[in-house]
Amino acid sequence: MYADRPGRAEELFEAGTAEFERQGWRGAHLSFAYSLRAYIRYRRGRLVEAEELARSGLRLAERVGRRTPVHWYAIAILLTTLLARGRVDEAWELAQEHEFGAPFPAAVVFPDSQTVYAELLLARGEARAAIAELEAVERRLTPRGIQNPAWCPWQLHLARAVVADDPQRARALAADAVRRARAFGAPSAIGQALRVAAEVAAPQDRTALLREAVTLLSAAPAGYELARALNALGYGLRDADLLTAAVVTARECGADALAEEATETLLGLGGTLPGGSPRVDWVTEEEIRAADRAVRHGKDPEPASPDWVLSAACRKLGTDRSGLRAALESFARSST
Repeated sequence: MYADRPGRAEELFEAGTAEFERQGWRGAHLSFAYSLRAYIRYRRGRLVEAEELARSGLRLAERVGRRTPVHWYAIAILLTTLLARGRVDEAWELAQEHEFGAPFPAAVVFPDSQTVYAELLLARGEARAAIAELEAVERRLTPRGIQNPAWCPWQLHLARAVVADDPQRARALAADAVRRARAFGAPSAIGQALRVAAEVAAPQDRTALLREAVTLLSAAPAGYELARALNALGYGLRDADLLTAAVVTARECGADALAEEATETLLGLGGTLPGGSPRVDWVTEEEIRAADRAVRHGKDPEPASPDWVLSAACRKLGTDRSGLRAALESFARSST
């Protein structure tokens, strides 16, 4: 899931879920399975499906009991998904209804509950409260060696929270997150960190960071992060083509608020809205050919500009470029 193979992660979780259901399990195990499948869908940028699965997981977790580990998983994943869809008020009401807040669980839960709560506060404009929570996350996770921004992006949220009052600290936090993401190596992790680094960077440094983010994310299966990077770069450059790609990608993801934001900017530039309905699952023949070419040609040098057909193939097949061979083989088996 974190290493940009969400398609393979889904295969494993679907097999486990089916086994739970065959055995008649309807409690914590099945809730966990639904919730983690929801989180995989979230990380793929398939937010509508993620929300449906997360709600199923939460219904089962409610039967187990509130503030149990499985309940923390379910509510955190659902809140994360609602925030990505732009439904901040609904997420806040849900958090209040389910008593989502301190004290947070001592057990390892992902996404990290306190970090999700801080992200919710930040989305509501409560920066000071978010800073306090995120600094507490730092004190809790750093001594345990949990610092990978792909797993817990507390540094990125904290950078956004402090940038208005302390831009130097924000840039240092974002730079460290970028360094850690590069060490981890997943394109989605690096792209997300670069996008936030651009958000808190000096104006003259933003474009280069966002260009790299878009290039990396276009070869990753993280559709929502790609849409965010495209929107930021398109807005900064006033580029209608990039904004059109942002609208299409955000629509495919179900990121409603982001799609509206990109649409407003695009129309303000005199652009026209792309037609057609989003197609998330259907892999076209052109996309299959692009993926096959990428496999046959091996690791090419970084392209001067993203290959949008290959990008769509990576998102739909659920893998980054290096996992395309196995994903194509799996796709071929499922299509016969």
